[in-house]
Amino acid sequence: MARRSRLHRAGLCAVAFLAAAQLSAHAVAQAADTIYHGGTILTIDDDNPVVEAVAVADGRILSVDSEAAVLATADDNTRRVDLAGRTMLPGFVDSHGHAFAIGLQASTANLLPPPDGEGRDIPALQRIIAEWADANAGRVEQVGWIAGFGYDDSQLAEQRHPTRDELDAVSTAYPMLIIHQSGHLGAANSKALALAGISAETDNPPGGVIRRRDGNREPNGVLEENALYMVLLRMAGGFTDEINDGLVLAGTRMAAAYGYTTVQEGRASQDSMNAMRRVADRGELEVDLVAYPDMLQVESVEPSLTYDNRYRVGGVKLTIDGSPQGKTAFLSQPYFHPPHGQPDDYRGYGAIDEDTVMASVEKAFANGWQILCHANGDAAIDQFIGAVRAARAEYPDVEVRPVLIHGQTLRLDQVDDLKALNIFPSLFPMHTFYWGDWHRESVLGPVRADNISPTGWLLERDMMFGSHHDAPVALPDSMRVLSATVTRRSRSGDILGPEHRVPVATALKALTLWPAWQHSEEDTKGSIEPGKLADFVVLSANPLEVPEEALDEIVVEQTIKEDRVIYRR
Repeated sequence: MARRSRLHRAGLCAVAFLAAAQLSAHAVAQAADTIYHGGTILTIDDDNPVVEAVAVADGRILSVDSEAAVLATADDNTRRVDLAGRTMLPGFVDSHGHAFAIGLQASTANLLPPPDGEGRDIPALQRIIAEWADANAGRVEQVGWIAGFGYDDSQLAEQRHPTRDELDAVSTAYPMLIIHQSGHLGAANSKALALAGISAETDNPPGGVIRRRDGNREPNGVLEENALYMVLLRMAGGFTDEINDGLVLAGTRMAAAYGYTTVQEGRASQDSMNAMRRVADRGELEVDLVAYPDMLQVESVEPSLTYDNRYRVGGVKLTIDGSPQGKTAFLSQPYFHPPHGQPDDYRGYGAIDEDTVMASVEKAFANGWQILCHANGDAAIDQFIGAVRAARAEYPDVEVRPVLIHGQTLRLDQVDDLKALNIFPSLFPMHTFYWGDWHRESVLGPVRADNISPTGWLLERDMMFGSHHDAPVALPDSMRVLSATVTRRSRSGDILGPEHRVPVATALKALTLWPAWQHSEEDTKGSIEPGKLADFVVLSANPLEVPEEALDEIVVEQTIKEDRVIYRR
């Protein structure tokens, strides 16, 4: 299977190259369907970085040139799109996110703190949940649960998670689950705990923690990692096909509103894969959607490099540890301030053991599957690096483009290992905005916090990387991603690790061409060049010209997938 995967990739690259060459050779002879002009066009092509116009035919780029040269490809049927001074770039490629879970975020109570919501304190959470439940009474009745997403204890006035008692004060009629912004912790009311079979007699599951009331074993409602999934899976088990399909549509449409034309579901379950397949088969996907099933949960995996109705399975996902802001990531050194009730030498923990890591990575290489590995803590990153090193030694001729997801506490020596082993880093610089202050003051301390998501070290080594949003952990806000990657400015205005700031042009590559390479789609996406797909995003301003502090104020005006507008502000 590994050999077939390599031959498949090589064949696709050859076909794409020939198609591009053929399109280029016949560009003058073929009339354009659409011509985009009248604005700034940033191609992300180093050989031709800024052009005046682009011609498109049959959903692919026909020519990229001066306005006069491109207008020469027009005939009486050609549509002319005047950008009216706005800036067009290639459509953004999602380096890591969770399209299905974005739909869940969009369909539940918004508990995010400012600037994305109003979740400032626990009374505000209670009010938001109650108002959402009243406004969505029909949905609550259909699903049988009350749900919210995005609360963040680091931003709550109380500096703690809400408890079962505080959720019971909102409702005891329905089970209730609210999910932490990291997606790795949550809080449940008493009815939800009972339905999941969680009581004082329930031991912590492997790779998870049931937090207890002080002085006894009675659960206080807060659940970490695999303990959270005991309740989350119980809730999701009641979702109908109609609900799941709606989550796929809501998630992909939200991502498209931020300029993404290729969207990722970075930890798919069997139910979410079934829903994505159904939506694709009905022709309802407007973006390309690539899924990576959880390889420890989904039994049948058939990755492909080609899309079928805009959907494909790209490989597999492995999750080694948890969240640094939730203090469940697996570190080599203790947390700066450990969570309540934990000893001073607390370093977090693995979601799986090292033997499982080794076996999983070996299985991916043996089958020729691309593997995405969630590893936030440097101890977890060590495990992934060791597993890839062993797999490369056993399968020296197999190239699956392994990806490190998040890698937030990467050490300098580990960056060198990534380069030596050809592991693609998909990093999370947006953490510097949302949790930079929290990392400095509570999670890691000032020294380690400065080096979180160390893009500067990657630049020094001339390495490609992706910069992702990990939605629904944060909104899939491409301009917030761009801003954080360039400025590394926290909520308080502090610059976290100024040596890791990167130029705007580099940060744009981390949203386009480099994640296209990550997905083995660099021949068709990521830059505006003849032969590639006509996937574009139109912005209100040129990111290369606005002050860096104003990058997050740029607005996505349009998202265009293969020459069709799929989002308009």
